[in-house]
Amino acid sequence: MLETLDRSRTDVVLIVDDVPDNLSLLHDALDEAGYTVLVATHGEAALQRASQMVPDIILLDAVMPGMDGFEVARCLKATAETSHIPIVFMTGLSETEHVVAAFQAGGVDYVVKPIRPREVMARIEAHMQSARQARQARNALDAFGHASMTVRVPDGRILWQTPLARKLMQAFFDVPETAAPAELADWLRLHAPRMAQAIDRGEAPPVPPAWVVNQGSRRLSFALHQPTGEDEWLLVMQESSDQAAMEALSQEFKLTTREGEVLYWVVKGKTNRDIGDILGSSPATVKKQLEHIFAKLGVETRTAAAGLAMSRVAQLKAR
Repeated sequence: MLETLDRSRTDVVLIVDDVPDNLSLLHDALDEAGYTVLVATHGEAALQRASQMVPDIILLDAVMPGMDGFEVARCLKATAETSHIPIVFMTGLSETEHVVAAFQAGGVDYVVKPIRPREVMARIEAHMQSARQARQARNALDAFGHASMTVRVPDGRILWQTPLARKLMQAFFDVPETAAPAELADWLRLHAPRMAQAIDRGEAPPVPPAWVVNQGSRRLSFALHQPTGEDEWLLVMQESSDQAAMEALSQEFKLTTREGEVLYWVVKGKTNRDIGDILGSSPATVKKQLEHIFAKLGVETRTAAAGLAMSRVAQLKAR
């Protein structure tokens, strides 16, 4: 009985093993601890179950007939939807080459056979906690419009990306899902080594200028943040556009949608006539909307309104 474990958890564990005794032992221990347990007895089934259910962690037998555990792990890591899942290999004590191969295939840890449930539980909990924190951080970035992904420097391969990052990459670039655009990869190869050298020397790393791509009125910027592994770096991207800025102004100052549009073009230096042409209304209508905007902002002139709006936007970006 593993009384110290929280039985309220709903984490999902996928066990991949073709030995009935191992499956039974682990399944019972995990189930008793409150985990949701999935089982696969061969590599093809493991890939199918992982893509359908996206478990929180995978216990993977290294040696199986047909597709072995190393090949399964490489396939999982090469697929965007499953690349983030921690993989703990199960292997024999004397099989040193299997341990090395496990890490090379993308495993985060290994346990030796015969399986000891308490040890497995401890390994699972440690890696689950790290994966959970990383997932929460990525989801938080997404929630605030900052997409994130990890890219391997030498070949520009995208190792994982948040849902928002995947959506933005598909919208801005015509490249495979796991490949960074050539220009972005070149930018990363230029700046990542300089930052890495500074970090190794214990110095504050130089922050490179963002890499930016424009698509009509939409603008996507990439910022280089920190290494997540050897030759692997975290990139955070954010989209900006006229529409997004208008919505932000409307929300910040409690304006109507049309008032937010008018204020945006005031900040851009447009006259009432210009704004009317853009929005399909008369200068007189724009003037009336500006009066409402001035009242809500507590200002009396368009210059003061534009200054307040720009100041507030700068504060929002700095948060």
